[in-house]
Amino acid sequence: MISDPADRATFARQHALSLGFDAVGIARADEAWAASERLEAFVAAGHHGTMEWMETTLERRRTPVSMWVGAKSAVTVALNYGPDHDPMETLKQREAGNISVYARGKDYHDTLKSRLKQFAREFVAKTGAEVKVFVDTAPLMEKPLAAKAGLGWQGKHTNLVSRELGSWFFLGVMLTDAELPPDTPETDHCGSCRNCLDICPTRAFPAPYQLDARRCISYLTIEHKGPIPEEFRTAMGNRIYGCDDCLAVCPWNKFASAAREAAFHARAELKLPGLDELAALDDAAFREVFSGSPIKRIGRDRFVRNVCIAIGNSDAPRFVPLLEGLTRDTSALVRGAAAWALLQLDAERFSLARSQNASGETDPDVLREWNRGA
Repeated sequence: MISDPADRATFARQHALSLGFDAVGIARADEAWAASERLEAFVAAGHHGTMEWMETTLERRRTPVSMWVGAKSAVTVALNYGPDHDPMETLKQREAGNISVYARGKDYHDTLKSRLKQFAREFVAKTGAEVKVFVDTAPLMEKPLAAKAGLGWQGKHTNLVSRELGSWFFLGVMLTDAELPPDTPETDHCGSCRNCLDICPTRAFPAPYQLDARRCISYLTIEHKGPIPEEFRTAMGNRIYGCDDCLAVCPWNKFASAAREAAFHARAELKLPGLDELAALDDAAFREVFSGSPIKRIGRDRFVRNVCIAIGNSDAPRFVPLLEGLTRDTSALVRGAAAWALLQLDAERFSLARSQNASGETDPDVLREWNRGA
């Protein structure tokens, strides 16, 4: 058994790297930190939008020991998912859907957690310490922990940036009751750069280091369950799941490299998927296509809602017949988005403004969009 704290930390660092993690750092888990105050201000301002779980779990998020009172140290690991192309180029392909880089491969939760559990088991076997592992599914603030552990700093876009990995990496955390000597926290290297703030198509950053999720395309396309607010629809372009703009323009990505992990490589059919193929998916087909993908969790209706908005921004009249069919979809969410898209492409052909639903009454979702655009 390894009992010396310094030797335990050395083993943790070396073994994490041997398992394929790209970086590892250690922080104290039982100290007060400013992240708690920043999170409270974020929620108080309503910037979390409809993510009610951020408010209900606020107290548990304040400090890592709220998750486990016995935690003394946090071992934070990073796994690179860097793209092999410029993600901004996909935005020019207006008849194809742009999917965030992290979601083009297999669900990172499965890959990262499996490897993190393996690391934790071997750490326990070598040290006898108790551990708990977390991968983005529990009320634990991984980014502030990772910054404290020296893996990077939270940039002006609030995401973590690394001098070695750039912006493209996932985080996992192993809390332990072992007292490990911590690493030195990383300092901020953003300087006067505003690339991430200025590129945002919906102006989601009210100030540097502050995010209003309600204006963020990632939030709107993934977390938001209702109709996309009209003021953001055109700005979405062809982004149908997430947005990488603020990450892609970070100058520190000059040091980034493409992901080594095969699970994070983009599936061929998700690099430039045709909007017409995606819009035609019913629930069963959606589940089949996105099996093992993080996209599956938002469900078919929300996804096709996003696709319809992208079609409306495509300037491609060939999609009009498809949209006319979708204005009769069983989902009100899809009907409304399809009606808006149809108005953008061919308002004169919007005869379906008076379309009849199954009960023979004027469809309110279609009519609402017609009235907005008339």
